[in-house]
Amino acid sequence: MSRKEPCQKQACDIQKCLQENLYSEVRCSHVIEAMRRCCAAHARSDSVSCSGFNTEDKTQSSSPRVALTSRSLHQSEAA
Repeated sequence: MSRKEPCQKQACDIQKCLQENLYSEVRCSHVIEAMRRCCAAHARSDSVSCSGFNTEDKTQSSSPRVALTSRSLHQSEAA
């Protein structure tokens, strides 16, 4: 039985936004922040979508960094 990835929607939203905006993190900061909040809320889960994602508050970092893989974004699609 596959388990639901709590932040998969946000991960896919980031991928879509980055593709539509020539991979400009600044233009996608709103979806990156939504992913950061989701991952922080589900920090105790073993989320593949959040693995490697920096959940620091954006005020602590000069720019958001995203480490997403196609495997983490589409894991449940293969299930």
